[in-house]
Amino acid sequence: MTASKASPVPVFKLYGETAAWPTPDLIHCESIPERSQLHGWEIKPHRHGDLLQLLYVQAGEAELEIEGQVRQVDRASLQVVPALCVHGFRFSCDVQGYVLSLAQPLGLQWLQAPVCFEVDEQRRYLDALFESISQEYGRLQPARELMLQSLISVLLVAVARRQLARSEAQEPAHGRGREHVQAFVQLLETHFREHLPIEHYASRLGISTAHLNALCRRLAGQSALQLINQRLLLEAKRCLVYTTMTVSQVSDSLGFSEPGYFSRFFKRGTGLAPKVFRLHR
Repeated sequence: MTASKASPVPVFKLYGETAAWPTPDLIHCESIPERSQLHGWEIKPHRHGDLLQLLYVQAGEAELEIEGQVRQVDRASLQVVPALCVHGFRFSCDVQGYVLSLAQPLGLQWLQAPVCFEVDEQRRYLDALFESISQEYGRLQPARELMLQSLISVLLVAVARRQLARSEAQEPAHGRGREHVQAFVQLLETHFREHLPIEHYASRLGISTAHLNALCRRLAGQSALQLINQRLLLEAKRCLVYTTMTVSQVSDSLGFSEPGYFSRFFKRGTGLAPKVFRLHR
């Protein structure tokens, strides 16, 4: 949806588009020229409410405006654009590269800050990954979703490792905090259906609830409770789209005490009732 009147920066799913994504595991891949040439090679500042984008400039020139900071790019570079990050781009007409958009990946908390880096020795590796993702995205082959998820997982880990290495070199004192958040995410993946209180996770980690929330906000961009709710919502969406489970069965599988509570939780998080979400998948 577009931004409210209180915000001058439009919020899009993709630049210029307001339609909701039909599936929970969002993947959208296109070449940079596909969209930018429609807008005179300029993408005006905007943001995405719930999307992570990876902009891979392979050739040509680009001017990347991220949160008011402008960077000139004339070598192969990759820009990480987290959700809610205000960004705009200007490209030369000979630009080559890809834009990959996807639902904010849970667990890769190192991708929560905007960063741009030249790909140098990773050039051939990233070229192959993006080309494979683009080709698979454009085909309707058996197990397409599994292949795309696998390729994107490899790409995200490679980018996260690069960003983590840079971050640790710049802020070595924050390493312990990242370990706590990573451990929390791992615990969450195992126990999210149990609706455990944040105090339980903090106790397991040997830190206070306030400290856990502060770490999550700083390193993952969300509170601990928001991460828990996002994980539940993601699993609910997957069940509604990829299974024939009833809303009541989905509610039970996710540990909700009753379907009405689950439906209210789902609508509060997505803006749609579970049955409506399923119809619009």
